[in-house]
Amino acid sequence: MTDIIPAPPVPRVPVRGGGTFPVRRIFCVGRNFADHAREMGAAAPASKAERGTPVFFHKPADAIVTDGAEVPYPPGTNDLHHEVELVVALGADAPAGELSRDAAQALAIAYGVGLDLTRRDLQGAAKAKGLPWDTGKGFDHSAPISELVFAADVGGLEERTLTLRVNGAIRQHGALHDLIWDVPDILHELSRLYALKAGDLVFMGTPAGVAALVPGDTFVASLDGVVELGGRITG
Repeated sequence: MTDIIPAPPVPRVPVRGGGTFPVRRIFCVGRNFADHAREMGAAAPASKAERGTPVFFHKPADAIVTDGAEVPYPPGTNDLHHEVELVVALGADAPAGELSRDAAQALAIAYGVGLDLTRRDLQGAAKAKGLPWDTGKGFDHSAPISELVFAADVGGLEERTLTLRVNGAIRQHGALHDLIWDVPDILHELSRLYALKAGDLVFMGTPAGVAALVPGDTFVASLDGVVELGGRITG
């Protein structure tokens, strides 16, 4: 059958060394660093045995903004916040059923660094009423992302760190060994709820230090020693 409208373009992320990664879906993880959970007024687990289950939400695939692009200040908010995050790119479809940790890790083809931009006032108002907070998270241009680097070139993540500088000053810094749920944990938990596919991205959660961005701010996010993402807020 013939489409009645032109097919929308597939969002794509550049890959270091050449080529692009077509984005199918964006999963995000909430409260995956204890220090950030506490700064948001939530309880943080004292041990893995007490961590419960992760919090997941989504962003539209076309929320992607690639490195160096300008990010327009979104409508409907007076409190846009930054959240620097590790991004995991899946390079294969998961087999049916619940993934083991080993099988989960094998799906990760590449890593990057991204920002989970958040309309904090809208999110806070929705949370206060016990309502979903999609409008606070899943909006246009809300997922700036660096180029992707193949996992084989990154190596182990445990000793890697994330840093965000705004106007040259450090706003956020955190170590990936402090993740409450690491990459295999998160992919395992996602596999219990969704069919994971090649083209999926997972934003892994942010350390403490989230704060407001305003028009004119410049930012540089880094998965330290691996890749950087730069951009500017316009409005």
